Amino acid sequence: MRILVIDDHGLFRAGLALLLQQLQSNVVVIEAESCEQALTLSNQHLKSFELILLDVFLPGMFGLDGIAPLRERYRDARIVAVSSSEDPDLMLRALDLGAMGYIPKTTSSKIMFDAVRLVLDGGIYLPPAILAVLSRRGLSLSKDSVAITPGRKQPTQPGLSPREIQVLYLLMQGRSGKEIALDLTLSLNTVKSHTSAILRALNVTTRTQAVVAASRLGLRFAGDVL
Repeated sequence: MRILVIDDHGLFRAGLALLLQQLQSNVVVIEAESCEQALTLSNQHLKSFELILLDVFLPGMFGLDGIAPLRERYRDARIVAVSSSEDPDLMLRALDLGAMGYIPKTTSSKIMFDAVRLVLDGGIYLPPAILAVLSRRGLSLSKDSVAITPGRKQPTQPGLSPREIQVLYLLMQGRSGKEIALDLTLSLNTVKSHTSAILRALNVTTRTQAVVAASRLGLRFAGDVL
């Protein structure tokens, strides 16, 4: 398993690398100081990351602005934002851009470890600080919905077809309708139809709300979902 850690603080990268190596015996952690450096890694690393941990505040390219180019370059990687900020609006922006989770740097090592495992397992990690802003925006979320529960049984999908699950997974990654159509060899109108059905099934109106709803329902996306 290869994991890319992008952070401009060497001590934090080193500590995170030690934590991540406890995931399994074959973990290889590649470090980068900036998005620019991460985007110019040698060919041996291309399309080989399963997870990218991205600091939000980086010199040069702002971390969240790097999500789209990183996703394009390393298409199979799940991207998780990591930040010293616990601003709910920043968290929502990260989700809206395609992050599969947001981990504050104030998080304990145990919770961070479990959050990473959750994302690698196909889940989505959201910190409790996001609850209040979601409530204000009309999307109710209980504390239990964001709790990390390793080993919990795979919940029943909310009335979604296998194809809709595939579309939902790509929506989670911030893919546009055109990108999803290309990836799944579908027409754009078909993708739009699937997207509308997904939003109705989850009782939401936006992609970001769909991410939160997927977390609330405990949905998991297997590596072979596509």
